[in-house]
Amino acid sequence: MRLVLNQSAAKCADGYHGVLSTRRDCLITAGVLGFGGWGLLASSGSAWAGRQAEEPLADSVRSALSAAIANSAPPVPEFSDTEQRLAHLRWLGAMSERLKKRKPDFQTRIEFLQTAWYESRRAGLDTTMVLGLIQVESAFRKFAISRVGARGYMQIMPFWSRVIGDGDPARLFNMQTNLRFGCVILRHYLDRERGDTYLALGRYNGSRGRPEYPNAVYAAAKNWVHPDA
Repeated sequence: MRLVLNQSAAKCADGYHGVLSTRRDCLITAGVLGFGGWGLLASSGSAWAGRQAEEPLADSVRSALSAAIANSAPPVPEFSDTEQRLAHLRWLGAMSERLKKRKPDFQTRIEFLQTAWYESRRAGLDTTMVLGLIQVESAFRKFAISRVGARGYMQIMPFWSRVIGDGDPARLFNMQTNLRFGCVILRHYLDRERGDTYLALGRYNGSRGRPEYPNAVYAAAKNWVHPDA
C-alpha cells in the first residue's frame, strides 16, 4: 500500500509503552474506555487540551515543519492489491460504526476517518494512537477550544500557525489542516524524543514526564484497535 504524497512518510513511531495509572478509574467514568461518557470528557476536555510550549526552532527545523504542513491535494489512498484495499474498507467500516454516536452524518464521518488515516500515515504515526489522542483532546469535536486557546480536533495552539503556517489561526478549524498540524507536530515531538511515545505525548500536552496524559491516550486508543488498522 502507498499514499499519494508530496514527500515520503517518516519512519513509523514506536509502539505503546507505559503502565496505566490510577487515573484509569476516572477515565472509565469519563467514558474513555467506552462511549457513554464522551460528553463529560468533552466538557472537561480543557483539562487535557494541548498546551504545547512555544520553543525556539532552528531554521532548518522550522523549514522542514512548514514544508510538512504545506497544502496538497485531498487524501487519496492507493493500494498495491485488492486485499489491501479490502482491509482498508474493513477498517473504515468498523471505525465508522464506532464513531457514529459522535458524528451521526455518514459522509462527515467517512471524510474525517479517511483524513485521519491519511494524515497519520503521512507523518509515520500509528492511526490508532492518533484517534486515541483526538478522543482525549477534543472528544472528536471539530470546533473545540480549550481554556488556553488550543483549537480543533487535535487541539493545536494558535502560535503554530505563526511559526510554521500562514499566520491564520482560524484555519486550524479546517479538518485537514488541523489533523495535518497535529500529526506533524506529534511527529516532531517523537523525533525529538527519539521515538519515545510516552515522552512525546507528554510534550504534546505540555506535561512531559508526567503519566496522566500519555496513559489517557493509551487507554483511549484501545477503543480504536482493529486488525486492519
